[in-house]
Amino acid sequence: MDDSVDLLRVESASQSFSTGDGEDLLVLDDVSLRLREGEILAVLGKSGSGKSTLLRLMAGLTLPSKGCVRYRGNPISGPVRGVAMVFQSFALFPWLTVLQNVELGLEAMGLPRLQRRRRALSAINVIGLDGFESAFPKELSGGMRQRVGFARALVINPEILLMDEPFSALDVLTAETLRTDLLELWTERRISTKGIVFVSHNIEEAVLMADRILIFSGSPGGIRAEVPVPFKRPRDRQALAFRHLVEEIYTIMTNVRQAGPRTDMKRERVDLGYRLPDVSTNQLEGLLEAVLAAPYQGRADLPDLAQKMQFAVDELFPLLDVLDLLGFAHVGQGDIVLTSAGRAYVNADTDGRKRLFAEHLLRHIPLAAHIRRVLDERHGHRAPKERFQGELEDYLTDEEAERVLKVAINWGRYAELYAYDDNAGVLSLDN
Repeated sequence: MDDSVDLLRVESASQSFSTGDGEDLLVLDDVSLRLREGEILAVLGKSGSGKSTLLRLMAGLTLPSKGCVRYRGNPISGPVRGVAMVFQSFALFPWLTVLQNVELGLEAMGLPRLQRRRRALSAINVIGLDGFESAFPKELSGGMRQRVGFARALVINPEILLMDEPFSALDVLTAETLRTDLLELWTERRISTKGIVFVSHNIEEAVLMADRILIFSGSPGGIRAEVPVPFKRPRDRQALAFRHLVEEIYTIMTNVRQAGPRTDMKRERVDLGYRLPDVSTNQLEGLLEAVLAAPYQGRADLPDLAQKMQFAVDELFPLLDVLDLLGFAHVGQGDIVLTSAGRAYVNADTDGRKRLFAEHLLRHIPLAAHIRRVLDERHGHRAPKERFQGELEDYLTDEEAERVLKVAINWGRYAELYAYDDNAGVLSLDN
């Protein structure tokens, strides 16, 4: 395809960040993609796969460690005037009115006051907030605050609109309304934007909005699959073809989920520094019980399960990862199937569940087994939390090491493998 129709290109981009001990942590690995004029591109994947980092590279907020990002053929070396971004957290200044928040970008561009005012009022009207120009963010609902975020991005007339989970902080009805309104603005060409890239954890949302879907997997993150969406807008969620495509993406993600950088079906190596998903044992119990109960009886279709339990990708897939890791379920081809251990767990009493969880934790989670081994060997069977966190920092950033250790501590406490005194910051066998 001719370069002239490519709004933006990412060319073999990789991104690393320094860990606490000076080592580099690879977050994105050799990512290449293009955004064409007139296209909406969705990026799907689990947390920690580098999707938000990719958006920051596209916006020029971060420069890649390797590779290049080009806008209209020119390398991006900093923030780009033709690119705007909408964040999940609204990111409004609470001491400024709606009008003042929307005018900020224009003020940074050096536009005269009257021109700023005229364009800001027009953007506020287009996004459906006419009459709220003088309101402060605290006076607005979540949906209205996000509309201000859209108006602030659109007022600079960007060619490219980047959106980082723009609807995930909203309730279901508000998110649906805002999605519909944005698509109407896009299809009716009431905004100047020529291309949109958005990160989502909602497969149906991606199929509803996008022309192409990129599926991220692994750590470091990379594009493992690309899925075209052939349907005209507006799209019917209940149409058979729509449901089939949702099913296909679930199948791809449950297969690709376990893919390493070079091997399609080899699980990412689980070692001491594996990024344990941040899920609770109560959530794991609930999902196991739901899959064993009617109508699934131990085998569930993931799109159907997600719809019935109202799970987004980023809620469901970490649970699937952990159940698969622990050997309580097998996940693939768009289904979850309980193993005999998973069935035994559901059918056990409280003590039995704890014993089974402890056995599988020691067998499959190296960090939990390491903590228990150190406590067994130490005189007094006690060790400071920092002792383990320091080891994790050889693999992870300081913040991520703290998070992963917290997950392992919580799982181990539930299984009664070890105890933890939060005030003293000490692990022990004093159950």
